[in-house]
Amino acid sequence: MCGLSGEIRFDGSLADTTAVARMVEALVPRGPDGQGQWSAGRVAFGHRRLSVIDLSASGSQPMVDSELGLEAVFNGCIYDYRELRAELEGHGYRFFSTSDTEVLLKGYHHWGVDFVDHLHGMFVVVIHERDTGRVVMARDRLGIKPLYLSETPGRLRFASSLPALLRAGDVDTSIDPVALHHYLTWHAVVPAPRTLLNGVRKLPPATVRVIEADGTSREHRYWEPTYERRAEHSGWSARDWEDAIEEALRVAVRRRLVSDIPVGVLLSGGLDSSLIVGLLAQEGQRDLATYSIGFETVGGHAGDEFRYSDVIAERFGTDHHRIRVSSDELAAALGHAIGAMAEPMVSHDVVAFDLLSERVSQSIRVVQSGQGADEVFAGYHWYPPLADVGRDEAVERYAQSFFDRRADDMRALVGERYALDGDPSLDFVRDHMSRAGAQTAVDAALRLDSEVMLVDDPVKRVDNMSMAWGLEARVPFLDHDLVELAAQCPPELKLADGGKGVLKALGRRIIPPEVIDRPKGYFPVPAITHLEGKVLGLVKDALSSEAARERALFRPEYVSRLLDDPNSELTPLRGNKLWQLGLLELWLQNHGV
Repeated sequence: MCGLSGEIRFDGSLADTTAVARMVEALVPRGPDGQGQWSAGRVAFGHRRLSVIDLSASGSQPMVDSELGLEAVFNGCIYDYRELRAELEGHGYRFFSTSDTEVLLKGYHHWGVDFVDHLHGMFVVVIHERDTGRVVMARDRLGIKPLYLSETPGRLRFASSLPALLRAGDVDTSIDPVALHHYLTWHAVVPAPRTLLNGVRKLPPATVRVIEADGTSREHRYWEPTYERRAEHSGWSARDWEDAIEEALRVAVRRRLVSDIPVGVLLSGGLDSSLIVGLLAQEGQRDLATYSIGFETVGGHAGDEFRYSDVIAERFGTDHHRIRVSSDELAAALGHAIGAMAEPMVSHDVVAFDLLSERVSQSIRVVQSGQGADEVFAGYHWYPPLADVGRDEAVERYAQSFFDRRADDMRALVGERYALDGDPSLDFVRDHMSRAGAQTAVDAALRLDSEVMLVDDPVKRVDNMSMAWGLEARVPFLDHDLVELAAQCPPELKLADGGKGVLKALGRRIIPPEVIDRPKGYFPVPAITHLEGKVLGLVKDALSSEAARERALFRPEYVSRLLDDPNSELTPLRGNKLWQLGLLELWLQNHGV
C-alpha cells in the first residue's frame, strides 16, 4: 500500500522531476515508510511506501528490473503473489526481492497486458517499457485503489490522489457541470472517468490503459461479471448457495491475511464486519485486534453501536479497542478529513473513518473491513421495490430512493453558469441499467451500485481516510471471485430476510444472532447529520466566503434558505443537504481551487 505519481511527455521534452517531487510530497501520508523517484528522459515516476510485504530495501519503489527492461510503481496488495511467484519461477524467472511488486513486473513481462487476469488483490500499477517507451496503467476490478490523471497537450501526469496532481500545478480547475450534477444528485458520486474538475479524470475500475511513446493510447475493460443465472447452478438449493458463498468468503478473508505484519479488523458491530471476525477466529486467529468508534449523542441521535461490537469482541475473545470521540474532537478533525479526500465525499461517516484510522494506525498497520457487502448482497432499502418491475419503472424507483435531488431541484439550486438541460444523472442510470448482462431489474441495480456507487462512495471513503494515516484497509467482500458468485445468485435469496438474506443465513452459523436480528445500522456521526455549533459555523463561513460568491456554484437564495434552517432538509439517505453544499466549498477551498 502506497502512493504513486509520475509524468510522461510526448512533446520531446524531459519529464518534470520537480513536479513529480511535489506530488510525492503530497502523498507522504499514504506511504510513511520511505520514498523514491526514478526518471529516464521523457518518463518520471515517484513513490511513497507503506511497508507491508517485504519490509527490506529490496521492496522499495519505483522498482527497476534492468534485466527485463521494466520499471514500475504500484499501490495495493496482490494476495496471491506467492503462488504467482512460484508459477513464474517455473517459467525461469529469477527474483531479487520477496515483494508483490516484483511479481507484477515479471508477470507483465510473461503475460503482457493479460497479467491482470492472474491477480487477486487491490491495485493500481504503472509499468514503463525501457526499450519501446510504452507505459501501461492498470486498476483493480472493483476500483479499490485510485488513479487520477491530468492530461494536457504533450503531457500526462498521474497520481494516487487528485490533490497530489493539484500540487504539481498546471491543472484546469474549472468545475465540470455534468460532474457537479452527479455530485449533487447522486450522493456525491461522480462516475469515472469524470471528476468535479475539468482538468482531472480517473482511470475506471477493471481497466488497462496502454500509452505508446508517441502519445496515442488505448484502453480496455478486462473484467465484467455477469448478473445472470447460469445453467450449472440450475439445481442449486438455497443451502447450496449459502455453502458456496460461505466458502468463497472464507477464502476471501484468508487471502487478506497475507502480510509480513499483523492484521486487525475494523469492527462496527454490524453483520459484515462481525462475520469477518468470526471467520478469522475460525481460521485460528487468536487475540485478534478489533477496533470500534463512537460519538457523542447530538440532537437525540445516538452516536455509537458499542453494544453490538462488544458482543462480537466477547464471543471471539478479541483484543478489542473502543474509541470514543467528543463533538469538539469531531469538529477539530474535519479539516484533516476534508484535506484527505481525493474528491469531496458527503457521507457522514467519512470523518468517522478518518478518526478511527488515526487511532488504529497508532497500534497496527493493516486491517480488514466490511465495506461492499450491501452492494454485493442487496442490503439497501432501494433493492426490494425493484423486484418484479420493468427496467423503466426500476430506473424511476431507484432515483426516488437514492437520488438526493431531481432535475427541478437542481435548476433551483445551481448557479446559471452550471445549469444543464435534461438530467445527465438519470440518463446515466437508465443507460447503465439497460445494458445487457443483467437478468432482472434488481440484478441491474446491484451491478450499477457495485461498479459505480460502491467505487466512488464507500470504497473511496475507506481508501482515502485509512491511507491518510498510513493504514492499509482490505475488503474481503470485494474479492472478485466472491463478487462473481454473488452476481449469479438468484436475487430473491439476496432480498430475503430484509436484505442480505443469503449472508444472514450463513452468518447464523458463525456469529451471535443478536448482531444479525437487529435494525440495519449506519455508521452514526450525529454532528454531521445534525448541524450545530462549530461544524455549522464552518459550513456557514465556507458558503458565505468571497471564494464561494465568486465561484457562484449555488443560487444565493437557495443557500440562504438552508442556512436559516440548517437541519430542515435531509436526503433519502439521511444526509444533511446543507452539509453537502458546505462540504463541496470546504473541499475546494482546502485544496486551493
